[in-house]
Amino acid sequence: MSVKIRLKRFGTKMRPFYRIVVMDSRVPRDGVCLAEIGLYHPIEKAVEKQIVIDETQAKEWLAKGARPTDTVRGLFNKKGIQIKS
Repeated sequence: MSVKIRLKRFGTKMRPFYRIVVMDSRVPRDGVCLAEIGLYHPIEKAVEKQIVIDETQAKEWLAKGARPTDTVRGLFNKKGIQIKS
């Protein structure tokens, strides 16, 4: 089973927000997730509230072999979470 850390879309049209989730790569984008490890709210004005990630859970899943998508990798870089390739 290939596990990915990716975004799950919520919100309305033109006002999206996302949850950063751990999912099986074969599950659809809005399907059942294994764990929710954070939030990404791109239209939030307060910068500190745009990206909220539970670093301990993120590092645990990365240690277990979960692969982040390119977008999530960029969010991790912004928050300073190191990803070992």
